[in-house]
Amino acid sequence: SADIEEKKKSKRKSASIAGYPISIFFIVVNEFCERFSYYGMRAVLVLYFKYFLLWDDDFATTIYHTFVALCYLTPILGAIIADSWLGKFKTIVYLSIVYALGQVVMAVSAIHDITDTNRDGTPDNMTLHVALSMLGLILIALGTGGIKPCVAAFGGDQFQDDQEKQRSTFFSIFYLSINAGSLLSTLITPILRAQECGIYTKQECYPLAFGVPAALMVVSLLVFIVGSGMYNKTAPQGNIMVKVCKCIAFAISNRFRHRSSVYPKRHHWMDWAEERYDKLLIAQVKMVLKVLFLYIPLPMFWALFDQQGSRWTLQATTMNGNFGLLTIMPDQMQTVNPILILVLVPVVDSIVYPLIAKCRINFTPLKRMNVGMFLAGLAFVAAALVQLQIDVGVAVKHTPAATSTHLTFIKPNSISLLENLADVPVEHRGPSEVHQHDQRESQLHNRWFSNLLCAELFFLRFLNGFHSALNVTLGEEQFGNIVNNNMSQYVNVSQGLAKFQIKNDVGDVCMYEQTLGFGSSFTMVIPSTFVTLLTECADTIRPIMDISPNSVHMALQIPQYFFMTAGEVVFSVTGLEFSYSQAPSNMKSVLQAGWLLTVAVGNIIVLIVAEAATLEDQWAEYLLFASLLVFVCIVFSFMAYFYKYIDPTKIEAQFTQLDPEEKEKRKSLEMTRKESHGGGRKGSDSSSDNEKVKQTRI
Repeated sequence: SADIEEKKKSKRKSASIAGYPISIFFIVVNEFCERFSYYGMRAVLVLYFKYFLLWDDDFATTIYHTFVALCYLTPILGAIIADSWLGKFKTIVYLSIVYALGQVVMAVSAIHDITDTNRDGTPDNMTLHVALSMLGLILIALGTGGIKPCVAAFGGDQFQDDQEKQRSTFFSIFYLSINAGSLLSTLITPILRAQECGIYTKQECYPLAFGVPAALMVVSLLVFIVGSGMYNKTAPQGNIMVKVCKCIAFAISNRFRHRSSVYPKRHHWMDWAEERYDKLLIAQVKMVLKVLFLYIPLPMFWALFDQQGSRWTLQATTMNGNFGLLTIMPDQMQTVNPILILVLVPVVDSIVYPLIAKCRINFTPLKRMNVGMFLAGLAFVAAALVQLQIDVGVAVKHTPAATSTHLTFIKPNSISLLENLADVPVEHRGPSEVHQHDQRESQLHNRWFSNLLCAELFFLRFLNGFHSALNVTLGEEQFGNIVNNNMSQYVNVSQGLAKFQIKNDVGDVCMYEQTLGFGSSFTMVIPSTFVTLLTECADTIRPIMDISPNSVHMALQIPQYFFMTAGEVVFSVTGLEFSYSQAPSNMKSVLQAGWLLTVAVGNIIVLIVAEAATLEDQWAEYLLFASLLVFVCIVFSFMAYFYKYIDPTKIEAQFTQLDPEEKEKRKSLEMTRKESHGGGRKGSDSSSDNEKVKQTRI
């Protein structure tokens, strides 16, 4: 058996290209596809909540951040399963199946036709769509979080001890694939979402936007399985996080049992674990706890950072995304972050930090992290200023004086207001009238209104008050044959100057032009006095501006993205480097779990504020988050001031060997514990295991 295993290892080692194991290429492709799947789905998620499920901004934000929090809680579970039970390979395969299934369920949940029995474009059973969405998100969170701590480590396992240089290069390529996947997906999936699809009625194509990430996840799983025979698969060896938790739990319980004043005090509360655990492990846990204590204020940074995919995306839906020949959609603005990361990381490392060092400023890692949090606070101040500009435009839009901007909801095939709309001049037209005769019509109106507010859409419809049917076309777009006293459905048209051809039943043609602003919509009222003469027809058509153009440009969001990304580069990269430098080598995974936990808690803070805060203005909420982060910066600066940097290797060296007297004392304490509490077998086994670990380290 040993010979067979040795031959397998030799075969895996020989299967290489340019000194790199072939197996890592499967892992890199797997990671690229998985990150494309995750970030692509996440890019359009909050808009799916708002425009398909018709949730308000606060509830959409709450569910979005609940999902993200769950994605960062499940890595702990995945690490424990991989290290203590299944091993990394099986954990990745099994949870990837769960992941892919979740993506497929999300894509199915976005198909409006499955419950649209009367084919009017609105799902009849929204509860089913919500239930499928929630099931899909739970499965995705379990999958993506569960494999997160396994894939990179599994890639590192493919290298031999003499391939340190190749292993380092692999990790660089691995993280490049992560950034490439996220950047491409946040560019592509919003484009897929903007397409129109459907069996009976055409809607924004969320099934395609979720379906492509689902397909990429299936590809990711298949690619990973194909390389199975080439992988170096290590057996589960126990999870260090479990050992750390057990050590801490025993120290707390033992201290509680000896809380009486008759027992002598010990230097540190973790020293109460000495009866069962060796001093090396206890010293390592102390170092980890010292770093984890500094993590307490950090979730506030992530509370602001992850709102790029929720609040900031919703903010972009009310802005103008016209960049000349290029039109940017609200969810595509998220790509500014990965683009800036690629630019700022080398700039900060190669220019900013060296300049600060030349100025002889002691810019310690903790000071860098504080600066990063402050920059994130500035980003939200910038977001608040942008929101104030947006709110000014909204206030103008809804003022009673601006009567031409009121949205008038009229159910298609309804003629109750035709004559009034056709005969009353625009300047004398009163406030909009909303005709909602039943819940079904109300739901349909909400869907129209939500779609009209989406920044990249331009909608227009025609109301025919003429005495005969009219046929309206705009290039290839057909408004159809509109019979008299009827109205067409909204049609999505391009921004700019639109030229319409209106033809009556005898063949007379009228050419009409209307300029459409970014995110605007119009109802074109053709009155009973309409004439088809080319020289006069345009003067008789009366436009109603349902939604005024978005006047605030999306480019104003770039400063807030810049501050946030700069803060991320200074905060996140430095935070991980600091954590790793201050912790024992065998407990990096514990700190990684703690770091991911701060992300999860940060998202929980957002959903609490979104539901609990009673602020009516969004700019006020932005300033609230900025103020909270500034307060956290002050607290963290005090914590950093009193922190003393350590060298874990020197501390560990003090415990690698115990003198004979210390060994005898430990043996005596163990015998006393057995006699006092019974059940000594478990303790003896634990002590034996710890002694073996200690000898291995020596």
